[in-house]
Amino acid sequence: MNKVRKAIESLYIGICNIYEHKEVFDEQTKLSSKQEVITHENIKCKLSYKNSPKSKDAEVTQIIRLLIAPEIEIRPGSKIVVTQSGKTTAFKNTGEPQMFINHQEIELELFERWA
Repeated sequence: MNKVRKAIESLYIGICNIYEHKEVFDEQTKLSSKQEVITHENIKCKLSYKNSPKSKDAEVTQIIRLLIAPEIEIRPGSKIVVTQSGKTTAFKNTGEPQMFINHQEIELELFERWA
């Protein structure tokens, strides 16, 4: 592991589990149904928060980003449960990640339910 990546990962103070909503076949009933399936477990990460005004007169919105290793594949719409600083929160991935050599950044929003 190179020095830059090691330095970035030393800032990771959170742990996350990543889930996808997938079609799962039940051998007993011979039926398929959508179920929450874990794809990655106990992955080191870091949440980053930034406030951004929508316009001069509007409210300030918060941009939440997940910093995580670049080889972890997180599909758009995935549920990401992050525990950081003693608090656990469920988010969803809002789109494609920004990929960098030593990490990736994924914009998040609060998870409400599966679509």
